Amino acid sequence: MQIRHVTSADLPAVYELLISNGWRHRVRNMAFLEELVAASSLAEVAIVDGRVVGFVRGISDGLSNGYLSMLVVEEAYRTRGIGRRLVEYAIGTNTEVTWVVRAGRKSADAFFGKLGFTHSSIAMERKRN
Repeated sequence: MQIRHVTSADLPAVYELLISNGWRHRVRNMAFLEELVAASSLAEVAIVDGRVVGFVRGISDGLSNGYLSMLVVEEAYRTRGIGRRLVEYAIGTNTEVTWVVRAGRKSADAFFGKLGFTHSSIAMERKRN
């Protein structure tokens, strides 16, 4: 498996990965996905046998704060450590950065907990329409 920064050539495969794994509500169309990736400070893919099987996207200043916005791994490739590797690659090794993730899926608590994330009582959000 290879993890690397997403390229424009990867975007159709990333779009299909997102759509087929429950993220249609977050990526209206390819043009919108292109805008999201361009506006993100991190957008990485996991490649297995030449195929995109995972994707992580977020924003960070790299010094103090970071936010993971999307993490998806193709269902057939889950539980192989791909999601973990994507998150570790995305957040890097700077322990001075506080990372935030909104994780609503049932297994998210256990998954992100293993990566050092804990529930916070200080975060607030203003939801999108």
